[in-house]
Amino acid sequence: MLPDKILGFFHMYGLMIAVGILACFGVLYYYGKKKKIEEAFIDFIFFNAIVAIVLGFGSAALFQATYKYIENPENGFNFNSGITFIGGLIGGVISFLVGYAIFRKRYKTRLTDVISMCPCCIIIAHAFGRVGCFFAGCCYGKETDSFLGVQFPNLPNPVHATQLYEAIFLFLLFAICFVLLMKKDFKHNLSVYLIAYGIFRFLIEFLRDDDRGQLVAGITPSQFWSLVMIVLGVAVFFLLRYLEKRRLKERKEDQPPLVNEGEEK
Repeated sequence: MLPDKILGFFHMYGLMIAVGILACFGVLYYYGKKKKIEEAFIDFIFFNAIVAIVLGFGSAALFQATYKYIENPENGFNFNSGITFIGGLIGGVISFLVGYAIFRKRYKTRLTDVISMCPCCIIIAHAFGRVGCFFAGCCYGKETDSFLGVQFPNLPNPVHATQLYEAIFLFLLFAICFVLLMKKDFKHNLSVYLIAYGIFRFLIEFLRDDDRGQLVAGITPSQFWSLVMIVLGVAVFFLLRYLEKRRLKERKEDQPPLVNEGEEK
């Protein structure tokens, strides 16, 4: 088992979170530079994302506290119950969209121009965060006797390192989405992310063994939200296709009419 601290001072979980956030903003600025997007708009996305991240952590704690309260109301509502990624994702995305809706009129660039880049930022930050979970010894899987088993100091037997399974999946998903974005100018990375991660998270929950309570009987809270993500991913695909067609139509209408050869200028 690898140490949770470097030189007895830096917690690996916090360090990985920091690396993930830096990678997230690195992707944002790289994409903006390569696609020649208005710098003021990229800066706006940057500051809006910072606010979304802060509120996302609060939402992650709120969701987990709610799960625990539903499971054991007698223990009261306690924010020290930990955090859950999907709760943070929901809160972060909502706050980001609210911020964008408030200030969007200041910029010519629209959210549809960068929407396919946003999942890449989320995925790479999440991937490093899961590596941090591994070092912290949380979000682990069920006990196993296979060669994949990892012995954590706080557990009696080896377990599946579901944190690393998820990190590997996320790094691969990031690579696919980033290549599609930069090489093919793919417009539907958000749908790919929602559907792919929703399916993966639903399945990986069968190997996880860190109790998060129940929101719906028979499935874990993360499995419930995974199903929501899959349905939402399908809906977003058709919504973005409609918005992109409307965006292309508006661009054509903004272009001046062509002058035929032979006509006086």
